[in-house]
Amino acid sequence: MREVAPPSGGAGCGPGSLVVSRSAQDLDSVLARVATVSRSGVNTRSPRYLGYLPSGGLYTSAVGDFLGSVLNPYSALESISPGAVAVERAVVEWLLHVVGLPMDGAGVLTSGGSLATLTAVVAARERAGVPSRDLARYSVYVGEHRHHSVDRALRFAGLSDCPVRVVPSDASYRMDVGLLHRAVRADRAAGLVPWLVVPTAGTTSSGTVDPLADTVEVGRSHDMWVHVDAAYGGLFALADAARPCLAGLGDADSVVVDPHKSLFLPYGTGALLVRDPATLTSVFAHSADYLPDDTGSVSPADLGMELTRPFRALGLWLPLQLAGADAFAAALTEKLELAAHMHEFFAGHPAFEAGPRPDLTVVTFRAVGRHGDAEALNRRLADALQRSSEVFLSPTRLDGRVTLRAAIGSIRTHRADVDDACQAIARLADELAQD
Repeated sequence: MREVAPPSGGAGCGPGSLVVSRSAQDLDSVLARVATVSRSGVNTRSPRYLGYLPSGGLYTSAVGDFLGSVLNPYSALESISPGAVAVERAVVEWLLHVVGLPMDGAGVLTSGGSLATLTAVVAARERAGVPSRDLARYSVYVGEHRHHSVDRALRFAGLSDCPVRVVPSDASYRMDVGLLHRAVRADRAAGLVPWLVVPTAGTTSSGTVDPLADTVEVGRSHDMWVHVDAAYGGLFALADAARPCLAGLGDADSVVVDPHKSLFLPYGTGALLVRDPATLTSVFAHSADYLPDDTGSVSPADLGMELTRPFRALGLWLPLQLAGADAFAAALTEKLELAAHMHEFFAGHPAFEAGPRPDLTVVTFRAVGRHGDAEALNRRLADALQRSSEVFLSPTRLDGRVTLRAAIGSIRTHRADVDDACQAIARLADELAQD
């Protein structure tokens, strides 16, 4: 067998094992090499993968993705694939209902929160009439613990010169709405035009939910577009226990949710939901002679940036149909209870200090150590956990200090897994503290 030399940078997992062949190879040999992917890196399907914001890799969703790829409909236009568009409309209507947006709103499935956020920022820019020049007069307000996709979206949308006011957080890492209101009034007095505010429902670092209802009130009083980054936290609205902290979510102008975060789907399914469909169609709807669409209805291509796109909706629709929405609500309720249980463990352990009680399913804590440099101890603990085969956590910085965070979000994570993880973390912290 002759093989083409790999591009500069190497062949990947194992010398020469993944280079592209010029001739056909047998299936068993190829699949054996594919297996190297699952044996390298972090196993995100593990019940003790508690890093970043876990996805679940739900099997029935993978089947839906497989069927969607086999059918391969042109899911952008109703005139070409009415069935695929109908499935997407069904799941979008369900998502609108879950987050509390009006049912005459609209939405579009995307590759994830980053594209959905960019789409929302572009729509908000056009609605506000932000000019291409004089951007320094048009101010934006974001939380201290926002996701970096918000900053990227502003840059990609050509808005880097807009003043971006980073609103500090309170002691629980939530946006301080009093300081937000003060910043907006100060900018208005200085002749600026506040046009966009972005609270977060489930921050990546601490899992906290900004005070959404109060933020919407500030936004409305100053005619700003209110966009909620609820990529992680928004769909916890399915769980009764989470609804109080998500109050106000459905009053926003636009909301991003990621079913591949909180509904246990494989990576690749996000959604942008909006109160007024015209805010999207006025920006993204377009026609071309080679794309006839005489249905008179709004197609996904009219609501976002993508034209040729995968049939994402089936990967969400199929597991919802097979398990029922109530099963997802029960699973999210379990994750909330597990996070409260883990927080209780670290709050009561003398070798740790726990962060605020979690709004959702991210638990933050620090090892205090008996002596020496606590920062160094927590860096070493984070590194040791990531290198261990027992549990995977990801660190962050809160109040300028290295902080460990455990994100409970896998469909496979249950009480025994959390207990085992807590014991492993405590044991490793004790060993490192002895050094």
